[in-house]
Amino acid sequence: MTRQRLPVGGAVHRFPGRTTRDDDMTDQTTELLPQLDEVKQALEVLSEAVAETDELGPLLQAVCAQVVRVVPGADMASITILRGDGASTVASTDERAVKIDAAQYDEGDGPCLRAARNGETVCVDLPAAERMWPHFAAVTHGQGVGSYLAAPLDVAEGLTGAVNLFGFGDHGFRDLDQQYLELYTLIVTTVLRLFHRAGQAREQVRHLSTAMQSRGVIEQAKGILMAARRISEDEAFQLLVARSQRENVKLHTIAARFVAESTRA
Repeated sequence: MTRQRLPVGGAVHRFPGRTTRDDDMTDQTTELLPQLDEVKQALEVLSEAVAETDELGPLLQAVCAQVVRVVPGADMASITILRGDGASTVASTDERAVKIDAAQYDEGDGPCLRAARNGETVCVDLPAAERMWPHFAAVTHGQGVGSYLAAPLDVAEGLTGAVNLFGFGDHGFRDLDQQYLELYTLIVTTVLRLFHRAGQAREQVRHLSTAMQSRGVIEQAKGILMAARRISEDEAFQLLVARSQRENVKLHTIAARFVAESTRA
């Protein structure tokens, strides 16, 4: 039976058919403070990863490694990214998680795909998965996993997907596990958005720097031609363009070669 509710971060779809008991709540309260310290340490490690890399891949791998610390019921983790040509696993803590993800991609549905497509947290245990996604459930069972939890990840256009957690037990993940995952994913999404924008800014700076360097060497080549052949600026530029087309080489490369040849002479 499907039950929907509104915790931190949005809707959650649960498929385990279990109830929360009073003693569950007591246990959760007892572990709350120590686990929050784990969350704090995981975020500190993630912050260090952001400072040490300019590449998205290592950062997503760090997200995977730390989310297993954040959510007590998680034994493995992976990240799914949706692209125009389908879904793919871009980071994981265990090869078994990659195999389970692949089963969902083959079936065209499953918890991680629903989380990514619908923007909602999905929590499911193995019996419920067997009813909805037989192929996925068979592969999951074969890898020793009995519980599954996925939260959406929406960073930017072309960078959406899900953070996927796998539990070897048949607990179906607890409500508190979901809260930890949603809190972590919310912070991670913010970090990844800032990282993505910073990457775009760095790329723009590189393009501008390259353009300025290209313009400088082209102007230098034009000046040498104008002085050597006593021609106009436009005529010098046309000579460079003609050589570029004749040799099928970019204009700034032709200009750099010409400058190098002229200064050696």
